[in-house]
Amino acid sequence: MNHTYPTKHITRQLVEETLKQFVGEIQQVPPTYSAVKVNGDRSYALRRAGEEVQLKPKTVRVDEIELTDYNDEEKTASIRVACGKGTYIRSLARDIGRALDSGAYLTALRRTKAGSFAVENCISFDHFQEWLDEQPLEDSLQPSK
Repeated sequence: MNHTYPTKHITRQLVEETLKQFVGEIQQVPPTYSAVKVNGDRSYALRRAGEEVQLKPKTVRVDEIELTDYNDEEKTASIRVACGKGTYIRSLARDIGRALDSGAYLTALRRTKAGSFAVENCISFDHFQEWLDEQPLEDSLQPSK
C-alpha cells in the first residue's frame, strides 16, 4: 500500500448503497498485474519489467453482491460476490473504494463456486481416502465442461 485514504465518512449503510451500483453489467479495468495481453505480452510481465501499462475497460457481469460483515471501527467489510467469468475481484474492490471516495483492497479471497463445482460439494484432502474407500471414484466424478 502506498496511499492513505479518508474513511471517517464510510458507514455500513453507505457501503450497502454503494454495492448496488455494481450489480449487472459493468465496465471494469483489469489490474495491471494480470494475464491480459498488451500487444502480445502479458500485462504482468510488462509491469515487472518496469513498463507502465494502460488497460482498456471490459464489460463484466456481477449477478449478486452482498455485504456479509462490516466493522465500523476498523472500516473493514466482507462481501459475497456472484459474478460472470472474467470479473477481477481485486478490481471490483478497487472500484468500490473509489465509489466510496476512498480506497479498498483485498485481504482475503475465497472462490466458493466455479461453473457447476461448488465448495459445499467438495471433499477435503483429510477425508478423501475415507470417501474413496466408501464408493467407486468413477461413480462420483463430474466431467468438466
